[in-house]
Amino acid sequence: MSVKFSETEYKNYGRCVCLDNGVIKLMATVDVGPRIIYFGLCGKENVLFEDTDRNFFMLNKDFGTWYVYGGHRIWCAPEVVPETYLPDNNKVDYTYEDGVLTLTPKATSLGKQFSLVCRMQDGSSVEIENRITNCSSKPMRFAPWSITSLTQGGVEFIPLCRDDNGFLPNRTMALWSYSDINDKRFTLTDKYALLRQDLHSEKAFKVGFNVTDGYALYAVGNQLFCKSFGKYEKITYSDFCCNFETYTNKHFLECELLGEEREYLPSETAVVCEKWEISAIDGSIDEAISKHINLM
Repeated sequence: MSVKFSETEYKNYGRCVCLDNGVIKLMATVDVGPRIIYFGLCGKENVLFEDTDRNFFMLNKDFGTWYVYGGHRIWCAPEVVPETYLPDNNKVDYTYEDGVLTLTPKATSLGKQFSLVCRMQDGSSVEIENRITNCSSKPMRFAPWSITSLTQGGVEFIPLCRDDNGFLPNRTMALWSYSDINDKRFTLTDKYALLRQDLHSEKAFKVGFNVTDGYALYAVGNQLFCKSFGKYEKITYSDFCCNFETYTNKHFLECELLGEEREYLPSETAVVCEKWEISAIDGSIDEAISKHINLM
């Protein structure tokens, strides 16, 4: 089954490009961003968050207004102002060939070139390559940081490290200043963590882990989304050495993947790769998550 490529208008996002192999569908914005704004099984609902009302934004002094827009984006860590929230409201260049879509916005005013590469073949998965190139004339220290914003009403499953390290620790957990460890949306056990998205919970919550199993799940509606990635490595990660972070508020839930934080030379590119898989859920969201808990 071949991949179909098309350009279309989608809601209030303007022009978008679409990949469809008859099993899954992916759509990315090219008038702004880029954002991968749609992902799901063909004929099913979008599992990604869409901020069509532009509820989530930041006024970045001297630079303009940054909008979350929704969906998947590439940032660089650590999170700082103004760089993290540089507006990406301009048109995006793209190329497509043999199932490979490359999205390249204009280089930032602070010397970084971002790009997303999406590879789709047959089946229910797509590979995403998140790239940041140092296009300045001097070395820069940062890490690639991919952020997937997921739609409301789901439950996230994060497997925790279960390695037996003897007298040495095996698990890292980082909490942000606004995170309440007793948040009713958050469940922590020895083997896994759960985070629920609740549109009635006003307060934000964020936590990070050293995820050694290389995946996280999000069950929402009648679909199960899996974000898988490489092994936890002996490199420097941002935020107390977490390679995976998750954030939620009343609008959405984010699965966030971090690459190596180090000094990148001029023209050097930082890359973090992931694979998205999606499957249909038979039964409730909680039943879908419970199946994975029982396998641990």
